[in-house]
Amino acid sequence: MAARLKVFVTSDGLTDYVVAATSKPKALEAWGSHQDLFKTGLAHETDDADLANAAIAQPGQVLRRAAGSRATLEKLKPARRKAEAPKGPTRAQLKRIADAEARLAEADAAHAAALARLDAKRAELETRHAQARAKLEAALSAAVSAPQ
Repeated sequence: MAARLKVFVTSDGLTDYVVAATSKPKALEAWGSHQDLFKTGLAHETDDADLANAAIAQPGQVLRRAAGSRATLEKLKPARRKAEAPKGPTRAQLKRIADAEARLAEADAAHAAALARLDAKRAELETRHAQARAKLEAALSAAVSAPQ
């Protein structure tokens, strides 16, 4: 035996929302409410024949009308979904990454070149020092071994 449908109504002050559901929790789910509107008095079951006929014709669908009016009920448009985030990086992000990698490679190359120049300069200084030291040691040796 199918569960008996009941008609529930809530309002946000501007719009009345009507749904035919088998229970209060199902009505809250249809409205998308995470709060017990029945407990706070913001929602209630109704026995209004016009509302009941329209809601029972479309069970589980939220119908709406201007608050406090006798206007006909309209189907509530579904809420807009947020656009899904792209699965991967965008072309602009890929370009920024490629540019950053190129700048990093340039910086590494410049660093390596500067180190090579420093190594060459050090080798030159070491050679000059060794030559000067050899001359000075020769002079010292000559001065020590010279007759007095």
